[in-house]
Amino acid sequence: MATEKPHINLAVIGHIDHGKSTTVGRLMYEAGAVPAHIVEQYKKEAESKGKGSFAFAWVMDSLKEERERGITIDIAHKRFDTDKYYFTVVDCPGHRDFVKNMITGASQADAAIIVVAAPDGVMEQTKEHVFLSKTLGIKQLIVAVNKIDAAKYDEGRFNEVKAEVGNLLKMVGTNPDTVKFIPISAFEGDNIVKNSENTPWYKGKPLFGLLNELEVPEKPTDKPLRIPIQDAYSISGIGTVPVGRVETGILKKGMNVTFMPANKTGECKSIEMHHEEIGQALPGDNIGFNVRGIGKDDVRRGDVCGAADNPPAVAEEFSAQIVVLQHPSAITIGYTPVFHCHTAQTACTFTELTKKLDPRTGQTLEENPTFLKAGDAAIIKCHPTKPLCLENAKEFPQLGRFAIRDMGQTIAAGMCINVVKKQMR
Repeated sequence: MATEKPHINLAVIGHIDHGKSTTVGRLMYEAGAVPAHIVEQYKKEAESKGKGSFAFAWVMDSLKEERERGITIDIAHKRFDTDKYYFTVVDCPGHRDFVKNMITGASQADAAIIVVAAPDGVMEQTKEHVFLSKTLGIKQLIVAVNKIDAAKYDEGRFNEVKAEVGNLLKMVGTNPDTVKFIPISAFEGDNIVKNSENTPWYKGKPLFGLLNELEVPEKPTDKPLRIPIQDAYSISGIGTVPVGRVETGILKKGMNVTFMPANKTGECKSIEMHHEEIGQALPGDNIGFNVRGIGKDDVRRGDVCGAADNPPAVAEEFSAQIVVLQHPSAITIGYTPVFHCHTAQTACTFTELTKKLDPRTGQTLEENPTFLKAGDAAIIKCHPTKPLCLENAKEFPQLGRFAIRDMGQTIAAGMCINVVKKQMR
């Protein structure tokens, strides 16, 4: 069984057209996860449409609409193996409209490759994605400076991009020295499996070598079960099958589970992962599971599944620490943007601006400020406009971090520090 290898969820993030899908397609191809004849077939198809360079990207973008538009919309989960790990790639869209999906994808990742095109350097979305990956708690980063062939394999250009990204990382409190930078060409295959003769100046490991150096996160199996639901399907002959990633705890066959905020309980009949039935699911596993007694309308995206004797918390109100990344004017009490937390998207009203903090030290600068603006860090109180599962980020980081979006952009990012639980009947 290949699944005995340790498992890592890998997000691939970065600005549109910087080559994320091509990078993932190349990784899958080199790892033998995509047969050569399929890539050949994609190549022919891409060339006939005048998009020869998209062949590898098409491995990921198997949705027809994406092929025609040439951009990544859904979050495709694909598997590939190195000799040490097996990876599930969460290919995150880079396009403006799709940052919402990127948040869901990145919140499931243990590590991320940030793809930055050598000719362009850091772009608007690169910034947004670096902020989000920090907020969502991705600690392991590899920065792949892609399209190095288009920059004529120039070491000087690589160093310029490295410095730009380094400055960005410093802004979010990450030491760039702890991050691996690598020049690659996903299209040509430079520095993917082995070091390329075109970059004799690069002394590090190829991309596969860097992936093998990642560390498997500790599995929080001792915590209560929490599975944010991404979707629920009705499958004939089986019934309702919720799909999601186990964040904490262990799901076993025969367990009684409760879905919140729906407050519906049933018995777990079977668990499936990568189309194989398994006896139990651990943190990090992306699974589908069938629950007896749960109908199609009882569970939806954004719900959280937990053990019936320790169900997920539903927030009446909550306190959070946030950093305002961008906002055209000022944020005041009564502001109601959409909070993206695990798989839920719920509008929440700011009911109190408790204090403004120094973003560098965390010291209080001002009690009860009248407004917040871009660059401010603060502690706030919020009231969800409809039931929302949310946990204290200290206890459940995966269920306590969120991004705040409004007007098509990420306004702020933060984490929940206290929840006043709703009394469920």
